[in-house]
Amino acid sequence: MGFTFLRDWYPNKEAEVYLPNPTWPLHRTIADLTSFKWNNYRYFHPKTKGLDFDGMIEDLKVAKDGSIVLLHVCAHNPTGVDPSKKQWNEILDVVTTKKHFPLFDSAYQGFASGNLEEDSYSLRLFADNCETMMLCQSFAKNFGIYGERAGTFSVVTGTPEEADIVMTRLKQIARPVYSNPPIHGARIVDVVLGDEELTKMWHDDLLVMSSRIKEMREGLVTELKRLGNEHSWQHVVDQIGMFAYTGLDKDMVIELREKHAIYMTADGRISIAGLNTGNLGYVAECIHKVTQGKPF
Repeated sequence: MGFTFLRDWYPNKEAEVYLPNPTWPLHRTIADLTSFKWNNYRYFHPKTKGLDFDGMIEDLKVAKDGSIVLLHVCAHNPTGVDPSKKQWNEILDVVTTKKHFPLFDSAYQGFASGNLEEDSYSLRLFADNCETMMLCQSFAKNFGIYGERAGTFSVVTGTPEEADIVMTRLKQIARPVYSNPPIHGARIVDVVLGDEELTKMWHDDLLVMSSRIKEMREGLVTELKRLGNEHSWQHVVDQIGMFAYTGLDKDMVIELREKHAIYMTADGRISIAGLNTGNLGYVAECIHKVTQGKPF
């Protein structure tokens, strides 16, 4: 919806899209499908396994004024690496100075820190300082309703009149594509958020889930150290959210899959949510085997 609307109605018809490298692969696919030329901006630093903040800022400064910049609100997918609050403020300064258009993707609010307000810091910062922006938000993870694919698409506009026009155009886009969105997931969310007690229970569950994910990160690193693995795994603890960008190369990933039945994406991204106290030791032992004595 967002990319299609921008293709048809964004004033700068020559604008290109800038995506973090790496990012959720469908971001590139959607840009292609909507006929946008897209570019990468540096985000993940392979050596430090953290944020390449200097590279990110440099690339956003070099981008043509009025470019469309896609940003992850929190718990960046696939890296789990997020800017600090100070860095978010610097990113905002570059985006506003260059008159870029911010397009936010939020799929993990509440799964980073366990606190919805904390996890939406970047979004609220930009909303307070940008006249126009967009948010694509999914409740599939934080409400546990993958099959329903419930979410919201929000647009911040400069005036109420502009908001009415935008809504009309969005309805024109939606009608021939899917007519009406699935209703059951939205009804579930509505019931929960419409009840004070259920909302509190949801907040509590988010804290439980995010805390469990953090414990699994720390547990995996503790096990690897106990096994005597010579590599530093601090990046696994420093990253946040459902996924860890382990740094394992493709050969290591294949070995884990073929010899040990441990599955992750080819770039080494593992689902921390898939770890538990029953398999943590086995996973750590197998990662130790495929990384021991190898450059990493």
